[in-house]
Amino acid sequence: SRNRNYKAEFASCRLEAVPLEFGDYHPLKLITVTESKTKKVSRKGSTSSTSSSSSSSVVDPLSSVLDGTDPLSMFAASADPATLADNSRKKRDRDDNSIVGSDFEPWASKRGEILARYTTTEKLSINLFMGSEKGKAGTATSAMSEKVRTRLEELDDFEEGSQKELLNLTQQDYVNRIEELNQSLKDAWASDQKVKALKIVIQCSKLLSDTSVIQFYPSKFVLITDILDTFGKLVYERIFSMCVDNRSVLPDHFSPENVNDTAKETCLNWFFKIASIRELIPRFYVEASILKCNKFLSKTGISECLPRLTCMVRGIGDPLVSVYARAYLCRVGMEVAPHLKESLNKNFFDFLLTFKQIHGDTVQNQLVLQGVELPSYLPLYSPAMDWVFQCVSYHAPEALLTEMMERCKKLGNNALLLNSVMSAFRAEFIAARSMDFIGMIKECDESGFPKHLLFRSLGLNLALADPPESDRLQILNEAWKVITKLKNPQDYINCAEVWVEYTCKHFTKREVNTILADVIKHMTPDRAFEDSYPQLQSIIKKVIAHFHDFSVLFSVEKFLPFLDMFQKESVRVEVCKCIMEVFINALTLEDEKRMLAYLINGFIKMVSFGRDFEQQLSFYVEARSMFCNLEPVLVQLIHSVNRLAMETRKVMKGNHSRKTAAFVRACVAYCFITIPSLVGIFTRLNLYLHSGQVALANQCLSQADAFFKAAISLVPEVPKMINIDGKMRPSESFLLEFLCNFFSTLLIVPDHPEHGVLFLVRELLNVIQDYTWEENSDEKIRIYTCVLHLLSAMSQETYLYHVDKVDSNDSLYGGDSKFLAENNKLCETVMAQILEHLKTLAKDEALKRQSSLGLSFFNSILAHGDLRNNRLNQLSVNLWHLAQRHGCVDTRTMVKTLEYIKKQSKQPDMGHLTELALRLPLQTRT
Repeated sequence: SRNRNYKAEFASCRLEAVPLEFGDYHPLKLITVTESKTKKVSRKGSTSSTSSSSSSSVVDPLSSVLDGTDPLSMFAASADPATLADNSRKKRDRDDNSIVGSDFEPWASKRGEILARYTTTEKLSINLFMGSEKGKAGTATSAMSEKVRTRLEELDDFEEGSQKELLNLTQQDYVNRIEELNQSLKDAWASDQKVKALKIVIQCSKLLSDTSVIQFYPSKFVLITDILDTFGKLVYERIFSMCVDNRSVLPDHFSPENVNDTAKETCLNWFFKIASIRELIPRFYVEASILKCNKFLSKTGISECLPRLTCMVRGIGDPLVSVYARAYLCRVGMEVAPHLKESLNKNFFDFLLTFKQIHGDTVQNQLVLQGVELPSYLPLYSPAMDWVFQCVSYHAPEALLTEMMERCKKLGNNALLLNSVMSAFRAEFIAARSMDFIGMIKECDESGFPKHLLFRSLGLNLALADPPESDRLQILNEAWKVITKLKNPQDYINCAEVWVEYTCKHFTKREVNTILADVIKHMTPDRAFEDSYPQLQSIIKKVIAHFHDFSVLFSVEKFLPFLDMFQKESVRVEVCKCIMEVFINALTLEDEKRMLAYLINGFIKMVSFGRDFEQQLSFYVEARSMFCNLEPVLVQLIHSVNRLAMETRKVMKGNHSRKTAAFVRACVAYCFITIPSLVGIFTRLNLYLHSGQVALANQCLSQADAFFKAAISLVPEVPKMINIDGKMRPSESFLLEFLCNFFSTLLIVPDHPEHGVLFLVRELLNVIQDYTWEENSDEKIRIYTCVLHLLSAMSQETYLYHVDKVDSNDSLYGGDSKFLAENNKLCETVMAQILEHLKTLAKDEALKRQSSLGLSFFNSILAHGDLRNNRLNQLSVNLWHLAQRHGCVDTRTMVKTLEYIKKQSKQPDMGHLTELALRLPLQTRT
């Protein structure tokens, strides 16, 4: 072994410290890029025009109306995608974030709930387009102005032509009419009446500006956007199909360069038609519905279009209509460009800026006219707000939640806003801030959005994630204070159902019993339980899911009285069936043991006698006799006793008195006589090692030797296969891990005066030699390599680490020549074993293993050996050639290794490596 200077090696491996002046470049510093673009476009049938824009500013989409600019001219001026710079977007297009994962709840799952919840008994009206075909027979012309005029005439005919207003429709009639329009759209498209299809979509979009029956608006939004989704899909598939010919098919992840001119022209034509729609709301919705079609024109089209559409929403005055427009933009945005989160965030923050409009005079007057109270009006925002928040919060950092909470506070802790925040962000984030949210809920104004709904939303999060342990009781008390005061049984049970799960999860049967008693008290008067059987069933399922021990469950005083509320026969049978199923599938004996052990261990860890360590040890002795059949409990007791010994050492600062020395020896004896009673062999091995380390730290040297000898004698008993989580797995990798840890400890264990030099190492080597290893396994050689590292460390004058107040072999022998000679003999014996194994791998099927092990052995010699020794030097050269002989080794690895050797040769006392590097050629594979 070569002599090591550990301090110098540590210093050479440290990262170089470079002073950094304030304001200098830093790799984590944000980079701000302002992109400037100049576009010159020349298309057939149009005049050339030049425009410039900056990506850092967004033009107001409505300002063009004021200066008289024709929207078709604007599109024509920027239509050619060939001039758009897209280099900065290439990496983003390949980003994994462009795909929304399965953890994102899709709109389709919310659709049915909205339609079921937001209903009305009032009469509705709808304007239907009756289908004039005027303008259909216009002659084709190549002049752009003629095309524009024809399109405008067609749409003017629609906006001013034959329409029929259907009045006094019931909700179902209205739904049927919308479904008819959806079918009419598909029929028109199938019969190649594209303009008629667009007219239907425009007329349907106009319905979203009507809030005359305001309670129905969320459902109307769902129905109308179904039509918009259909239209967007039809347009996209039509253009996509135009890119397919007999020679090629457009790939899924195509770029605009793959799109032919005909498809681009058709796509532009659709955008031109939409740009000429005069009313803001239909223009916004229809363009948003075909947002995905921008992919045919430009890689940056979507990213440029989203901010413009976001700004368009600012022109919508009604806050309810506005928030649903934002929700639709988030829907299409998450579908076609989820990685453009900055646009979604801008959409959201725009909404926050206008949020106070909800409580403005215009809205209040509208509610008075319709006879709608504020508590009925505010929940209409929830579906849209929840969706927008979900999109913004998807994979968002926790810092965004902090920002949202601050904004909520600035807006007066608005309950509606706060509810959406709790519904959208990850449950772990909400749970961690439970007390903050409770404080904000307390400050909310209850007139528009009741606090019990906020507590319900908080409870839903706490069912999924745990709050800080110190806050759990206070959270329950604060929530239940509000819930128990609810007079309306339906409001009460909707909240109680959620918080029962939280109570079962974190508290005992006493608290659960209190909750059940409160539910009975609220739901019994006027037989209110008859209208709440689903919620009551949910409560029962949650209770029995958390109480696996049925003797405990039926000892809950109010459990059976709670069952008495199920008086409807069919429901009662269903509940009883559910209880019986859980009972039949109750815990097996092993599960029960595991659960009991978990509970007992929790108790053991909580018991403390302070500084009365002897009383603490007596408790552990008594616990061992009581729980001798529960192995996890015995393991915990051994760890607890070891910790007690180390606590004693800490109190005495390592200087034991006669009394404390006797006490730690008693702790060590406790562990030594307890470990053999355990069944798991690796549990025993690791506890022998851990307990031996504790004994060594407390200067109990003979006891430490006893632990280490016990571990060595146990190694031959390790079976070839062990059970890991119910599956049988090979044990060799686990044995290798244990032995490597063992070697690290043996470095500092002093030799016993009566047993000779390196007694424990020799015993362990004999056991390793006699152990029956797998036929095609190299673990034995990897272990021998680790032994070489240990012997190298043992040959140093000063060891790398020590145990305080324990003299290791470096102090005992002080570099004695006889000790070093014995060490070298062991090294030679181990190296002979490794070389013998390498020879056995000279077969075709094992050449790759031989190469890998050869290079690994070479690296060990390079790191730990004294290569001034001629025999060792020659061996390293032979191993280098062996690693490359059959072309199995990675050439780049060999190059890097050789570069390292040349670099090391420049270090003090390492000049001999220069000659070695010259003897290590790099072989080619030709």
